[in-house]
Amino acid sequence: MKKNLFILLMLFAAVPFISCSNNDLSTVKIDSGQIEGTLENDICVFRGIPFAAPPVGDLRWKAPQPVQPWDGILKAGKFAPSCPQITMIPGTDQLELSEDCLYLNVWTPAKKANEKLPVMVWIYGGGFAMGSASLQLYSGDELAKHGVILVTVNYRVGALGFLAHPELTAESPDKVSGNYGLLDQIAALKWVQKNIGAFGGDPAKVTIFGESAGAISVSMLCASPLTKGLFCGAISESGGSFGTVRPVRGSDGIQPLEAAEHDGLNFAQRMGTNSIDELRKLKPEHWLNDASAQMGGFWPVVDGYVIPDDQYKLYEQGKYNDVNVLIGTNSDEGSMFARPAASVAEYQKGIRERFGTFADRILDAYPANTVDETYSSAADIFRETAFAWPAYAWANLQSATGKSNVFLYYFDQLQPPSPFFPAKIRGSAHASEMNYVFHHLTGQATESDMRLADIMIKYWTNFAKYGDPNGEDLPKWENYTADNPFVMLLKDIPQRIDLPNKDKLLLMEEYFKYLREQ
Repeated sequence: MKKNLFILLMLFAAVPFISCSNNDLSTVKIDSGQIEGTLENDICVFRGIPFAAPPVGDLRWKAPQPVQPWDGILKAGKFAPSCPQITMIPGTDQLELSEDCLYLNVWTPAKKANEKLPVMVWIYGGGFAMGSASLQLYSGDELAKHGVILVTVNYRVGALGFLAHPELTAESPDKVSGNYGLLDQIAALKWVQKNIGAFGGDPAKVTIFGESAGAISVSMLCASPLTKGLFCGAISESGGSFGTVRPVRGSDGIQPLEAAEHDGLNFAQRMGTNSIDELRKLKPEHWLNDASAQMGGFWPVVDGYVIPDDQYKLYEQGKYNDVNVLIGTNSDEGSMFARPAASVAEYQKGIRERFGTFADRILDAYPANTVDETYSSAADIFRETAFAWPAYAWANLQSATGKSNVFLYYFDQLQPPSPFFPAKIRGSAHASEMNYVFHHLTGQATESDMRLADIMIKYWTNFAKYGDPNGEDLPKWENYTADNPFVMLLKDIPQRIDLPNKDKLLLMEEYFKYLREQ
């Protein structure tokens, strides 16, 4: 008996504790050295952990390189700088910006390192032009209370993250350029695989999730051969990359490498440089006023390496990471991007120029008899082409060719008026679901908002734990299939509904098929 007790005590002693001490400090050993975090309401928080070498000097526009190990203990008590960017998102104007920005943050509720908690890795949005892992909205305090570890990741944006250029392609060992921001995300996921066990996490139970450009990133990571085995689940909030590959990207497609390289040459010329060496010597501030630095100006590209091909075709062929997915759209998210036309005639002209032979059907589906109606119709077109149709295509393709769970949602909780929109919001604006997912509601929150946030944070964390959002105290959320095309309406008390705007989505399915065949 004494011998058995001795063995148990020895085994117990061998389990490293990561609970923060009474002076609000904790120390964790990772592959590059020791780090020290803080205790915040029983959650251990580690901010500003480097996951790659600073991408500065000759490392600008290169794939992320390994971190240089350090001696002693690295204080991980404050956020690292965010990557250089335009500052349009609320809160980003207060950020410290630096090219030395490849850091991540961890919130863990674990008390010891062998707890094997599920891990959620957050990828921010911002049109691939802006965003930061240190925004208060993304704080993991509430998610961690539900038994998951949250990791938020900085990645390069704008020109620093997505410039393609023939010289960069030539110097790359993989003969590609332009997807540095995605490679940053992949490097962070590899860091999680190596190190999250030290924080009490389970590297076999990692879920990636993101919103807008972060959600598009999630879909790209799901289709990339470079991410095989790095995660077992994916949540996409308003985003997917299933549009066509064409030289001029637009708002609903993606460029091939060669076309992006041509745009990169034009960018370098506008900057007054004749080589990548000269461009590397410029400070990022030099180009932040250039049109390409604005929302969506730089974008990931089909390079045959990170992104092998047209993602719709990859999914048709079953060439993707078949993991559990939870994906969806907000009811009025096109309102952030649409603007009223000067006249009904101008609206109709724009539709004919964009949709060609499909113009009459588009005008029937999205009519406008007044200038005000041009705004709402344009907003709905943007919702379908940029968000709802990619989610619909993703759900259909994966349910047909994969074996994992597919859950589809439609977020429609009415939001209060906002100065960011030129017209009255008709439902849920773009990005508005994040306050519910992270359970960070403002003082304007109603009882209905609080109830929905309580449900949604459970759905999201249950999905991370089990690959399924359902739980005993939650409204039943059914798997999406072609034979069972039901969607969870996230509004007040969630309920199952038929696919919203089905006729419009079917029209867009025809339209994108037509584009792929051109």
